[in-house]
Amino acid sequence: MIFSSSSQLWFLAPLLAAAAVVVFVGSPATTTFSYNSSYLQEYLRTRFLNHDAGLKNDTSNNSGQSFVNDGLNPPPVKNEDKYPNITTRSNRKYSNLEILEADLGQSRAAIREARDGNKTEDPDYVPNGPMYWNPKAFHRSYLEMEKKLKIYIYEEGDPPVFHFGPCKHTYAIEGIFIANMEVSRFRTFDHNKAHLFFLPFSVTMITQVIYVPDSHEWTLMKNTASDYVNVIAQKHPYWNRSLGADHFMLACHDWGPEISFAIPNLYKNAIRALCNANTSEQFNPSRDVSIPEIHLPGGTTRGMLGGPPPSKRPILVFYAGGVHGPIRPILLHHWENRSDPDVQIHRYLPKNVSYYGMMRKSRYCLCPSGYEVASPRMVEGLYSGCVPVLIKDSYVIPFSDVLDWETFAVIVPVREIPNLKRILMGIRVRDYVKMQRRGIQMRRHFEINSPPKRYDVFHMILHSIWLRRLNVRLHENDEPGT
Repeated sequence: MIFSSSSQLWFLAPLLAAAAVVVFVGSPATTTFSYNSSYLQEYLRTRFLNHDAGLKNDTSNNSGQSFVNDGLNPPPVKNEDKYPNITTRSNRKYSNLEILEADLGQSRAAIREARDGNKTEDPDYVPNGPMYWNPKAFHRSYLEMEKKLKIYIYEEGDPPVFHFGPCKHTYAIEGIFIANMEVSRFRTFDHNKAHLFFLPFSVTMITQVIYVPDSHEWTLMKNTASDYVNVIAQKHPYWNRSLGADHFMLACHDWGPEISFAIPNLYKNAIRALCNANTSEQFNPSRDVSIPEIHLPGGTTRGMLGGPPPSKRPILVFYAGGVHGPIRPILLHHWENRSDPDVQIHRYLPKNVSYYGMMRKSRYCLCPSGYEVASPRMVEGLYSGCVPVLIKDSYVIPFSDVLDWETFAVIVPVREIPNLKRILMGIRVRDYVKMQRRGIQMRRHFEINSPPKRYDVFHMILHSIWLRRLNVRLHENDEPGT
C-alpha cells in the first residue's frame, strides 16, 4: 500500500527486472554484451523506491541499434529461443556450454507457458494469492530451479575470509548462506555442469580481518577481493569465458558494493547479491539481487517468530533506533517521544521495555533507512506480525521480482513523514487485517532454517540468482577474434 499527499499512488517505478543479457563468448577481447527483451519480463516486476517515474532502460539489440525498453512493448521472442534445439543437420559435438544453455532455454519456455496454465501440485507449498505478481510462473520457476540449478563453488581461499562468514547479528545472512551453500544439493563439483559460479568470500570478514580500525583505508580490503578474482581467473577458464556474467557474490555488509567496485567485471557483469540494494549507488536490479538483512542476536530465529492477533495490538505504530542517515532525523524531529500513546517512536527505549515486545504490541512497525537503505526491521516486522512501513529512497525491496510488497506492507515517501499518523489511521481496519495476514503468509520466504527448507530465505535468494542467470545467455564464437 502506497501513499502520497496528492492521494495518488506514489511511484514504485518498475525496472526491467530481468533484461536478457546476451553474452557472445570467444576470446575476452571479443566478448560483447547487449540488452534484449526479457524472457521473463511477462511476470517479473522488480521495483525500487524512487521518485523518478520516468526511469527507462536504454538498451541495444544485437544489431547495435538502440531502443528504449519500457517493459510494455518488448521485441518478439524468436522461435529458436522459445524452443531451443541442440541438434542440427551437422554431426558436430556440442560443447558443455551449449548443452547447458539449451537446458536453460527449456526452463525459460516452461516458465512462460506456466503463466496461464493450470496450477502445479506441490506437497509442501503452492504459491497463491495477490502477494505474488504471478504465482503460477513463480512456482514453475522455483520447480525448474530445484530440478536443474547447479552451482560450482571455487575452493581457493581459506577461512576466515573465504568459505566462512558471520552467523549472528546484523550480517548473519552472509555466513548462513555460505555455510548452507557449501553443503547444498545445488552444489556441483563438476564445473562443466555448473550454471553458476560462486565467489565464496565474506565482505564482513574482510572488514574484520583485513581492515585497520579507524584507518579509513580501503586499499587492503579491495586488493583482497581483487587478488582473489585474479587467482580464479588465472587458474580457471570460466571467469574469462563470460567476463563474470555467470558468477555471483553475496554480501550483507554495507561496504559490499564499494569493495565490488575494485573489480570492474564484478560490478559490471556479475550478479551481486546485496543487502545494500541502493540504485543510487550503482545497484542494477536487472542483474543484481536484493537480499534481506536479518538480525539474529543468538544465531537463530528461536523466540522471534509469531505474535498476537490484530485485536490485541493496542499501539498504532512503533520505532526505536539510532539517529543516522538522512531520513531518521526527519522522522524523530516530527514524532520522537510524543505524548500520543498511538505513536511510539523513540531514539532509545526506556529501561525494562522489550524491543521485540513492543513490535508484538504494535500494528505497524517503521523501517526507515539509516546510513544505508537496508534494515533488519522489515524482516523483524514480518516475523512478529507487525506490518512493515518502509520509508526509504532508491531501495530495491528483496524478492520484489516475485512478491508484490504493496499487498502486505505500507510504503511512505520521505516527504510524507509529517503525515505519518494520518496515513496509517486512514487505512481501513479490514485492509490492515488483510495486510497483516498476508505478511504472516509471506514470512516463510524470510525465515532461516537449519537445514534450509523449501521456499525459505536461502532458497528465495537462490531463486532470485537463478532468475538472473536465466536472463544471461552465453554463446561461444566459432571464430575467436571475430
